Amino acid sequence: MGDTLRLGLVQMNSRSDKEENLATAERLIGEAVDRGAELVALPEYVNFLGPRELHDANAEPIPGPTTERFAGLARRYRIYLLGGSILERSEVPGKYYNTSVLFSPDGELLATYRKIHLFDVDLTGNVMSNESATILPGDRVVTAEVAGHTVGLTICYDVRFPELYRLLALAGAELVFVPAAFTLYTGKDHWHVLLRARAIENQCYVAAPAQIGPHDPGQHCYGHSLVADPWGTVIAEATNRVGVVVTTIDFAYLREVRRQLPSLANRRPETYGALALAPR
Repeated sequence: MGDTLRLGLVQMNSRSDKEENLATAERLIGEAVDRGAELVALPEYVNFLGPRELHDANAEPIPGPTTERFAGLARRYRIYLLGGSILERSEVPGKYYNTSVLFSPDGELLATYRKIHLFDVDLTGNVMSNESATILPGDRVVTAEVAGHTVGLTICYDVRFPELYRLLALAGAELVFVPAAFTLYTGKDHWHVLLRARAIENQCYVAAPAQIGPHDPGQHCYGHSLVADPWGTVIAEATNRVGVVVTTIDFAYLREVRRQLPSLANRRPETYGALALAPR
């Protein structure tokens, strides 16, 4: 088990052309590998980010064409690959899952995570979203092993729900992924704060590859793909364009933070029972 891991985040401006999106992802994965990445992470809705009426035409089973392509890239480059998220077909007509997949350097599907928290908001005059109109929520907390370390899988809006991240930390997660298509309006005020908070309170690395720029229908993503370390410091952040950012994850540093400031060990779960009974 190594104490460091080179991590590459891919920032994209995916739209409605699936083949163009995948070609861009493939090119940027290669760029990350050229810069030494051993683990590469793609953003939410990586292969299609477009209007709802095109969901059915672009949804896929898992395994399916996109995930098989990702598996092949992982094998070709001998990397771990987080395939952001894609629209996964369900057994319910007109409904899909927003699903993240993780592959080993052998192209093995290590983990599949279906987004638990769906983005249903009405920020009048700024952002309106009803993700649940076509997306079904997942119901499993998911971890996997990467190079001898436990990682956790989440997607975008999940970052507003600290309970999920605490469960991942208690399951041993040292690195948590947050592939995202965060809106420009909320991102400018909340993106950095939320990601850094999840890193600080769980004393883990948080890696958030993101979409940037406009997409149909009339939406705009914030970008700023970043990695926050267990102290909450942003150690890598993408510029305001499509591209790649690469940094080193230092697990020895994570252990040192947890030793010096043992907040996870100082938990008092015997006093928290009321949380499970809190009204919705």
